[in-house]
Amino acid sequence: MKNVNKNEIITARCRKAKKFTAILTVAFMTMIMASCFAMSAFAADVVVSTSSFISTACKVLKALIILIGGGIAVWGVVNLIEGYGSDNPGSKSQGMKQLMAGIALIILAIALVPELEAMMGSAVQ
Repeated sequence: MKNVNKNEIITARCRKAKKFTAILTVAFMTMIMASCFAMSAFAADVVVSTSSFISTACKVLKALIILIGGGIAVWGVVNLIEGYGSDNPGSKSQGMKQLMAGIALIILAIALVPELEAMMGSAVQ
């Protein structure tokens, strides 16, 4: 029987988790883009008020940025766990950077998008 190192098993699982996370992120992004296109296609025949359009666009933008940030953060956690599993300081560093970048994107979406919505709403009126 082949001797398999515990770190090799963890690394293989981390690679699978990275692939799964990437596929899941792409699937969510595709669904969001499809819903945006469907929303614009269904709204083509109707008169849309600018305030409701801005509100809806900002909700979609906020959700999109939060989803991207969450995906990056999850990917960072996977890298971080892989770095601790294989005792690789480079992977740990990359994972921590990705985790912090994902959290920063989420905070940015929560803080900045409502301000953008207020600015666009006041510019239209």
